[in-house]
Amino acid sequence: MLKVENLSTSYRTIDGDVRVLNRVNFQINENEIFGIAGESGCGKTTLLKVLYDIIDFPLQVDEGRVVLSVKKNGGTVDFETGRIRNAWWKHISYVPQAAQSVLNPITRLKTQFLDSIPEEYRKNETKQQTLDRVAHYLEELSLSPDILEAYPFQLSGGMRQRAIIALATFMSPSVVLADEPTTALDVVVQRGILMMLMRLQRKLKNTLVLVSHDIGVHYQITHRMGIMYSGSLVELGKTADLFREPLHPYTKLLIEALPRIGDKRPRTGIPGRPPALTNPPDGCRFAPRCPYATEMCRKHVPEFREAQPGRFVACHLVQEEASENVR
Repeated sequence: MLKVENLSTSYRTIDGDVRVLNRVNFQINENEIFGIAGESGCGKTTLLKVLYDIIDFPLQVDEGRVVLSVKKNGGTVDFETGRIRNAWWKHISYVPQAAQSVLNPITRLKTQFLDSIPEEYRKNETKQQTLDRVAHYLEELSLSPDILEAYPFQLSGGMRQRAIIALATFMSPSVVLADEPTTALDVVVQRGILMMLMRLQRKLKNTLVLVSHDIGVHYQITHRMGIMYSGSLVELGKTADLFREPLHPYTKLLIEALPRIGDKRPRTGIPGRPPALTNPPDGCRFAPRCPYATEMCRKHVPEFREAQPGRFVACHLVQEEASENVR
């Protein structure tokens, strides 16, 4: 469905190029909810932008590619990096971070819906017929069609977020990319947004890629997830497996920091801070913060490879243990 092959990207700055994504490899399957987690600044949003083909200055792709495969006319059509834009809205859509701010505040929602729907998708309908279809879709999502007559500033943050999600999914795309869709919303509204995304994924039977720094959100709704650190994937697998038995030390520390009902032990954050992307350390980038780091970790970059069936990890210690078990 969506394949990322040896992807490296950087941002151009006056001091030179800054590498943000570093040889990222993974695949997202059809009809699944895939989560991407990690601390702020680890490259999650940049990855989502490249998946959606928003590669504008100063962002650039240094190597690798993204391949979107969609079913069409009984076969499969591939859209690669640079051509994924041709599949926008119909095959892939994007709910950006702080989506409440992307709506035009001085244009009614009905006009923004009409502007986003390609002419060929409207099937020679009149504008009113298209709006009738939009209104029916909003009702299916438990939204009042009355919001079409409203300006964005007349709606609450939660309502604007729901409207953006409705806009992104109206044409039943095969893939929906959602970047921090619950940011700046209260807990009750967050749950409503997440439930809405889950219902839509089941209804459309499409693929949802969810980015969130809140690892608890991933536990609630994702099927598989990848953990990012300093521009690289460090672990990937089924969400239930990652929470039951995290392999990478970074994943373990993230999960241990989560509060649990009935557990009154104090929670502590991960010591230290992520390295500056302008001057990353040698070897494993997590080594300066890792309680298990060895000299090998500080000198050699671990490969991201399969340690268990369906479980991929970039950690010398885990891979060494896996090799010993094979022997």
